[in-house]
Amino acid sequence: MKDSKLTIRDIRVRTVAAPMKRPLVTSTGALTQAVLVLLDLRTEAGITGRSYLFPLGAHNAAPIVKLVEAMAGMVRGDAVVPFEIEKKLRARYTLLGVHNIVLFAMSGIDMAAWDALGKASGRPLVRLLGGAPRPIPAYNSNGLGIMAIKPLVKEAQELVAEGFSAVKLRLGRPSAKADLAALRAVGNAIGDGVTLMVDFNQGLSVAEAIRRGRMIDDEGGVLWIEEPVRADDFAGCAKVAREVATPIQVGENFMGPEQMAQALAARACDYVMPDAQRMGGVTGWMRAAALAQAAGVEMSSHLFPEVSAQLLAVTPGAHYLEYVDWANPILAEPLALRDGCAQMTEIPGLGLEWDEAAVKRYAI
Repeated sequence: MKDSKLTIRDIRVRTVAAPMKRPLVTSTGALTQAVLVLLDLRTEAGITGRSYLFPLGAHNAAPIVKLVEAMAGMVRGDAVVPFEIEKKLRARYTLLGVHNIVLFAMSGIDMAAWDALGKASGRPLVRLLGGAPRPIPAYNSNGLGIMAIKPLVKEAQELVAEGFSAVKLRLGRPSAKADLAALRAVGNAIGDGVTLMVDFNQGLSVAEAIRRGRMIDDEGGVLWIEEPVRADDFAGCAKVAREVATPIQVGENFMGPEQMAQALAARACDYVMPDAQRMGGVTGWMRAAALAQAAGVEMSSHLFPEVSAQLLAVTPGAHYLEYVDWANPILAEPLALRDGCAQMTEIPGLGLEWDEAAVKRYAI
């Protein structure tokens, strides 16, 4: 196949609302279904690159779809060269700002373009980036929301029974006492052999984050405290990181490598966990990985486990994959797991193929 034929014909965009096995309640909101925006980047060569976006609710899907459709018109006829596509779209959106849903849309196109390149070369993304498939340690992030102790304990035991050796608990209840009770209950339920992370989902003030962080320090056994304060308050987060012994994890809300660089310069965290959608897709992730390596900071992922597993395989200082099964209902072949690790295959590209019957069933 000649590279000149791998040009963009169009981008098809659809929205689905996939059922969630375990609805998730956090300190800032609840998720009861996984609304996903599906992208099919179709080329003149007949190869289709696929990706999906997570708009955080049906009410956010429509403007993201419109942005992807507008960008599709800008890159129609262009060669599938992700760095050039990103450069072109960034130039077009400089005055509006490449943040939030503008960056979401660009990330979706970027990931779909990399998928098309992988399919054209017959190689999975990890090999396209110079790596090789390998097991990636994962933690189960499919539950453990804010709920009563009895169902929380039951869910913790279920998550571990699925084969994971690490799980994440959401904190941020109205009282520190209630958070501490939940932490102790889950810790007792999963046992010493399972790693536990906690996530406040930006729910605390700086002072309260320090207070509760020290309580977690006293309990011991927690790998990291995630997003204790507002995501863009790097100075506040840095203060928490100085005052609390348990490592601080942030990054799912970094808007591009530039904001990650700012957080690292502010010493706002001990670990980072960028989100492929907010970071700029595969292209943005590779830049973020270089920043983390330079700072000597271990890097995990947020959502999008199918692409994130392959990206972590080529990331220096790769730490943990956040595993959620939210896209599984519409995937022909969901990401495989064994012994608590994501298992990559030799399927070309990102490994995403839609179950079209399910897409039709859950379409909105």
